[in-house]
Amino acid sequence: MMSKILYLYVRGGAPLEYAFPRIAACGELHVLALSPMPEAGEDDWRPACTSITERRTDLRGDALVDYVAEFARELGADAILTLSEFAVLMVSRVAAKLGLRGAGPNLVKARDKRLMREAWAAAGSPIPDFRRVTSENDLRDALETLRAPMLLKPAWGAGSVAQLVLTEPSEAGPAWAEVAQALQKGSEVGMNELYQSGTDGDLLVEEIIDSSTEGWYPDAGYGDYVSVEGIVADGVYHSLCITGRLPAIPPFTEVASTAPCALPVDLQRQLEEVSRQAVDALGLDTCGTHTELKLTREGPMLIETGARFGGVLITEEIETVYGLDVIGMLTRQLLGEDVDYPSRMLVEGTRAAASVAVIPTDAAGNPWRSTPLWNPAAVDWSRILSPGSTIEESKAFAMPTGQPVPPYDQSGGSRNWLGVFLVTANDAETLRRDCNAVLNGLEAALNRLSLQAVR
Repeated sequence: MMSKILYLYVRGGAPLEYAFPRIAACGELHVLALSPMPEAGEDDWRPACTSITERRTDLRGDALVDYVAEFARELGADAILTLSEFAVLMVSRVAAKLGLRGAGPNLVKARDKRLMREAWAAAGSPIPDFRRVTSENDLRDALETLRAPMLLKPAWGAGSVAQLVLTEPSEAGPAWAEVAQALQKGSEVGMNELYQSGTDGDLLVEEIIDSSTEGWYPDAGYGDYVSVEGIVADGVYHSLCITGRLPAIPPFTEVASTAPCALPVDLQRQLEEVSRQAVDALGLDTCGTHTELKLTREGPMLIETGARFGGVLITEEIETVYGLDVIGMLTRQLLGEDVDYPSRMLVEGTRAAASVAVIPTDAAGNPWRSTPLWNPAAVDWSRILSPGSTIEESKAFAMPTGQPVPPYDQSGGSRNWLGVFLVTANDAETLRRDCNAVLNGLEAALNRLSLQAVR
């Protein structure tokens, strides 16, 4: 008899057209959708599902845990999982209630960034100075005591949404209002915590890390932070690989993660050890992990750890470069099956791959000067990419074709994404060049299409 796997769907995580076939390869995939299933890529992901049940509920907290647990019990689920940041805490609570493998009771430390930093401070991990803020007055007090510049961010947020750079106490009032508005916009599209209610008022402010790639990369052009991808299996952390970054767009909007990491191997091993200490300090049981670190002249500093895999196309990057199906590995671990983990974190791959999130700026952060119609499928990519390189748009993140490109919103984070593309190349340096070429060349390419249409 095949194992039954319950997937709790809300917005977020890897594209379903990539994730669902890999989960279904481990058993019957049954989906409980608490938010509308996406139409994008449906022809690819729906055949992988044995059943899909769409439910709408206003329940939160333990009432929602009971609701989902009863559904799982009636199904006879052997495992429950999600890839969404906003549902991992809910899934951990349900798994515990049913006696299934899961992330465990400490997962809240990987969701509430205030608890996360407090756990790391107690463990002596390298983190910036920070303060909890629950009111405008709290924020003003923090801005008077911390070293400028500072970053205001939601404790339960994701995707760089509602993050603002602040320098002085007089900015507290406008910043508090702007973050509240950005969080409201995020909530309207399902980017809010599923288990814990009232989290929009949970914020923290922290000193911005004086980051630098000096002494890290042999070549210029890479971002000042990386992420270590891994799996915790029955309390044992397995680091799998590092994904690098291109420079973020101010204030902190990600545009590209890259693999393999171009850092020297000895420095990758240093980051591996810091990530191990960070994950161990959170006390997780079984889950994917995504640990972000800033690079500084004094060494690495921790940003955050998610109890889930990296978003956008990172899991697909890992499989393209290293041959690891990390979603399938985690699913089998949750089912109690034997999983073969690398003895050490992988640092060499067979190809190079990147998730490129196109936003209406170039690679240096200069906003587009025009609002061309979005139509990447008609672009002649051979004029942009290197020979042997490929590009494919993810259906899950695609803006509708034919719509004008909106202006860049500095507090919008991932809401600025026009589309997310998997770019592959023969090697890491060619990949870096191609990612920048996409970011720098797409506005002109779309405008050429508009001119051709007029003619």
